[in-house]
Amino acid sequence: MAKLVDSKETIAVLQRTNFQFKKQFGQNFLIDASVLDHIISHAKIQKEDLVIEIGPGIGTLTEALCEHAGQVIAIEIDDKLIPILEENLAGKENFRLLHQDVLKVDFTELLKEYPSFSSVKVVANLPYYITTPILLSLLEKKLPLSSITVMVQKEVAERMQAGPGTKDYGALSLAVQYYSKPEIVQEVPPHCFIPRPK
Repeated sequence: MAKLVDSKETIAVLQRTNFQFKKQFGQNFLIDASVLDHIISHAKIQKEDLVIEIGPGIGTLTEALCEHAGQVIAIEIDDKLIPILEENLAGKENFRLLHQDVLKVDFTELLKEYPSFSSVKVVANLPYYITTPILLSLLEKKLPLSSITVMVQKEVAERMQAGPGTKDYGALSLAVQYYSKPEIVQEVPPHCFIPRPK
C-alpha cells in the first residue's frame, strides 16, 4: 500500500513543506487507501501501460501508479508541489514529472518518446475548476488512449452520462459520449480527501 495515502503522512508532508492549498487549483488530496485501490483496479493498470496522471498533488495516486505501470508521466502546474513530488517519488525509475499546464502539453510529441508502450491510459483526480476543458482537450486531440479514469465531481460525472433531452445533457455529454463510453464506477465521500471538498 502506498504510504502517502495515510492521512497522518499526508498532513506531515504538508506541514513539513509549509504547503498552502490554492483555491484556484481546486486541490483536494486523496487519503483513502480503498479508493486508491479501486482506481488502480478499475483502470486495469499493468506493466505494459504508459500512464499519464494530471494534477498529481503530493504524489499519493502517483506512488501507487508507479507500483503497477511501466511508466508514469505526472503533469503538475503548481510550483509549490514540484519539490514535494520530486522528494516523495525520488528513486522511482518509471516516474517522470512535467511542470506544465496540461492544456499546453503537446501529447503527440510526448508520446513519440515512448514508442514501446502498447497502451496509454490517463488516470487523474481532476480539479473541479478545469475538469471540462481537460477532458474535452484530451478527447478532441484523438490521442491513442486505451482509457481515461478520472475522479470528478458527481455533477460532472452525471453530465458526462446524461442522455439527449435531459436537463444535464450538453456539450460535455455530447463530446464524452461521441469519443467514449462513460460510466460511473464509484462515489467517493468528502472524508476521503484533505481538505474535504464542499
